[in-house]
Amino acid sequence: MEEFSRSWTALLAAVADLPDEAFNRPSGCAGWLVRDLVCHLVIDAQDVLITLATPTDAEPTRNAVTYWEVSGVPPTGDDPLDALTTRLAAAYGEPWLLKFHLDDVGSAAGRAARLADPDSRVGTRDQVLTVRDFLSAYVVEWTLHHLDLPDVDPPPAEGLARSREVLEEIAGSAFPASLPDADVLRIGTGRREPTAAERAELGDLAAGLPFVLG
Repeated sequence: MEEFSRSWTALLAAVADLPDEAFNRPSGCAGWLVRDLVCHLVIDAQDVLITLATPTDAEPTRNAVTYWEVSGVPPTGDDPLDALTTRLAAAYGEPWLLKFHLDDVGSAAGRAARLADPDSRVGTRDQVLTVRDFLSAYVVEWTLHHLDLPDVDPPPAEGLARSREVLEEIAGSAFPASLPDADVLRIGTGRREPTAAERAELGDLAAGLPFVLG
């Protein structure tokens, strides 16, 4: 729960400090500008609010790791929902409007998370998770998207470490200890190609890359 709050607070602060010109730069998400990514974060914040307001007594069907649908194909931005995000982002016009909406909805999502019972259960994407697992999954989301922003301070170390643990569980193998958490996350999720030296360090693990989380 605390990791969620720290990761989300850091991400909101990073977006708030972005200069206007950064919104038209490419983000770490293929096919998206920074403005598109920020618009996606607004939608993510809405998802947190909706899910926390969707309680259920059903038994959990997923946890913080199995929550993720894993693909080997990085996004291109051409998916209909991705394309909708870019159109919606463009409709905002000015970066300050996006910043305002994210701060407004994002602050509400952060408050809702702090008030939620971590042991209660919620429904999302036709699955059931405890609130603790749902918010833990979003630590990975916040951390990856924080890494997608250009020229900002890094995400909290705890979020980086936790996200690496999740990725390693998904991969079924540990990444080389010599690789920093941020590099593991970018390479492991297809945000960049490993260098020749990194590929050599990865060994057999390189053949299974990337693990695209959706």
